[in-house]
Amino acid sequence: MFDAKKVKTQCIAWIRAFFRENGPGCNAIVGISGGKDSSVVAALCAEALGKNRVIGVLMPCGVQQDIDMARLLVEHLGIKSFEVNIQAAVDAVKEAMPFALSNQSRTNLPPRIRMSVLYAVAQSHNGRVANTCNLSEDWVGYSTRYGDAAGDFSPCSHLTVQEVKQLGRELGLPEVLVDKVPIDGLCGKTDEENLGFRYDELDRYIRTGQIDDSGKKAKIDRLHKMNQFKLELMPAFRPEL
Repeated sequence: MFDAKKVKTQCIAWIRAFFRENGPGCNAIVGISGGKDSSVVAALCAEALGKNRVIGVLMPCGVQQDIDMARLLVEHLGIKSFEVNIQAAVDAVKEAMPFALSNQSRTNLPPRIRMSVLYAVAQSHNGRVANTCNLSEDWVGYSTRYGDAAGDFSPCSHLTVQEVKQLGRELGLPEVLVDKVPIDGLCGKTDEENLGFRYDELDRYIRTGQIDDSGKKAKIDRLHKMNQFKLELMPAFRPEL
């Protein structure tokens, strides 16, 4: 059974160890969407390093309907924050291209620009960028390579959605953030609408290998295999010298 209190303690210790080894005195830079994942990661970093060493970055693309959730988290944790609207940058890239971008390119462009913003903040404020993905999303490739899948350290990539929620409650986060319906922030649909299965079904399958719907099992297996490369280091040719 998942022990949120134990995992919280372990993760805080892990974050402290990472910063001791990879950036003593550095700040944690966290992209804040207002969802459970970025909320939990920011809260873990605040507990591990102190709120004065955590910088939240809000990055709407034009009008973000739930931006108040991101602001709520910043206020709740008492961390420093920047708000950078990436709409102009996204539009500039589209306009600069000598051809019309594919639907997939248009979908993945904003998260990749957001990651560029996070690294600009990190390099200007002595920081290390937090990855905010969870195991469930990574399992089926529900992230953008070199976008939200990037980062310098990843507190939650071995935790399922249900486990992240339990950790959020253990951290004392507002219920509205922990239980917020996840929306991909790309096309306006919920994660589960895009995926075609519920996260609790996926999480159970990941942890136990059990799932009731054979069709959903086949889809999860296909997505997992197809997106496995996202979790691996880039293949590199090694010449025989």
